[in-house]
Amino acid sequence: MRTSIALALSVLLCACAHAAPRLLGPPIKAEVDYSCRVDADCEIKDIGSCCGRQPACVNKDSPTFAERVREECAARHEEGVCGFPDVRGCSCVEGRCTNRVEGDDAAP
Repeated sequence: MRTSIALALSVLLCACAHAAPRLLGPPIKAEVDYSCRVDADCEIKDIGSCCGRQPACVNKDSPTFAERVREECAARHEEGVCGFPDVRGCSCVEGRCTNRVEGDDAAP
């Protein structure tokens, strides 16, 4: 039973590490574009969080609305779980820009 709970928790935490940040309330209306066809379509940008800076791989032409995210967090008096992965580069995986972090096998 403990193994099942630990496994489920680790899968959830792993999925959250690569997901787009969400506010505790409803998400902001503006959407960040994560779509890509090749790795060169992706770029590391600050997408913002309730802690401040949040680097992530997004479409190179997408606006990111980081300041709006921080403003909404402040207006709602919300805080996030601080910390973020050390994004080393981006890869286009199945049509979505994906963070390459330390320890990934992908070349920089």
